[in-house]
Amino acid sequence: MNRMTFMILATGLTLAACNEATEQRAENAAGSAAATADAAGDRIENAADNAMAALTPTPSAQEFANKAAKSDAFEIAAAKLAAAKASSAEVKAFAAQMIKAHTESSAKIKAAAGKAKPAVTIDAALTADQKEDLADLQKLTGAKFDEEYIDGQVDAHEDALALMRSYASGGTDAGLKTAAGEIAAVVEGHLKMARDLEAKTDR
Repeated sequence: MNRMTFMILATGLTLAACNEATEQRAENAAGSAAATADAAGDRIENAADNAMAALTPTPSAQEFANKAAKSDAFEIAAAKLAAAKASSAEVKAFAAQMIKAHTESSAKIKAAAGKAKPAVTIDAALTADQKEDLADLQKLTGAKFDEEYIDGQVDAHEDALALMRSYASGGTDAGLKTAAGEIAAVVEGHLKMARDLEAKTDR
């Protein structure tokens, strides 16, 4: 191999290596930018949630217990529908988590309400709007069910988080305040999961 050929080959290899390094740096930068955007989005969503909670009037102990019980009952009923009708494995897994978590939070609210003074008697009957939402879900199948179920879960968990934060900060019954604060942390995690799934299921 003559000197000129060797130099051309060496230059080509150097350029190829530089191109690969440049591409890798671009991919790393893109990944970093995406992660930063996600983190910023989460901070904005959390700020909005906190603002919503601050603007929500603090309910009485009785009102809080009823709203929390109805919320849990709706979540469990909707999740049971999803377990049977959802087409996405991720949506089914999310629904299974909702059944377990909202059964637990319902039990926690009932236990705290049982010790409240004055006494709090829980009414967990679904509202007319909740019944209508379930009826609408019942009519859907496949990907359309997944989309509507998850969209509804985002809305429901935003409302539940505002309720829990409101009572945890300004409630009058110590036991229910403690329960609300513990449940709020769980609901916040559920809301993030629902928002992540919403990005995948929206058409």
